[in-house]
Amino acid sequence: MTKPIVTGLDQDMRSGVPTATSYVIPFDRIGIRDVPLVGGKNASLGELTRIGIPVPPGFALSVVFYREFLNETGLIAHIREQLTGLDTNDVERLQKVGKDIRSKILSSEIPPHLIEQIAEGYLELSRGAALPVAVRSSATAEDLADASFAGQQDTYLNVVGEEKVLECAKKCIASLFTDRAISYRAKKGFDHLDVGLSVGIQKMVNSEAAGVMFTIDPDSGNENVIVIDSNWGLGESVVSGKVIPDKFYIYKRTGEIVGSRIG
Repeated sequence: MTKPIVTGLDQDMRSGVPTATSYVIPFDRIGIRDVPLVGGKNASLGELTRIGIPVPPGFALSVVFYREFLNETGLIAHIREQLTGLDTNDVERLQKVGKDIRSKILSSEIPPHLIEQIAEGYLELSRGAALPVAVRSSATAEDLADASFAGQQDTYLNVVGEEKVLECAKKCIASLFTDRAISYRAKKGFDHLDVGLSVGIQKMVNSEAAGVMFTIDPDSGNENVIVIDSNWGLGESVVSGKVIPDKFYIYKRTGEIVGSRIG
């Protein structure tokens, strides 16, 4: 099978550097410098992979894929028309516009050459098996110093099969145009069409326990402790707020647990 790395590559890609025409890029080919191409989440996953952290394998559908999908389906003109001059304080109008854009995205067909790229990427990752994957949104504007965009785009877990992966990739793109996301970008002064979306396709983990680690106590600002919020099973239950997680405070210098609270 031809390795489904990217389309339209030159010498730069063969040396490990993604180009501006990359559609499907494995995590081990990207890093933090590639945020404009694969978004914040995927760039971070790539950076962790490259320095040897055991990140579950996967690949990014780049912003090039996203923009080509919008262009070839004519969606970009429709989105621009709907959002130009939109008063986000007009809640009824905002809801109508957001629903219309999302509906148009979900009902549009992904161009065949892009479908082929995704299908080959999934087959390469799954080695032909019915592999459960996470399909994750990764926007080019997220985790910024003055705008977090936290949790605004969708993630789908335990997705199996090419058709479901394609469906969830479109849902991730549509989630860039929820009422909340549109309003937040407007308030922060971001042009809606300047923000791009990448989609991460990543092997699921059989997780016994998972959570979120903070290198500084987010409540007190104490820099001497690490704070971990955790729960049995997947970390999704923690980050989505579905559970009250277990909380552990660890002293950085010794690794000693200096405080805990069971959720």
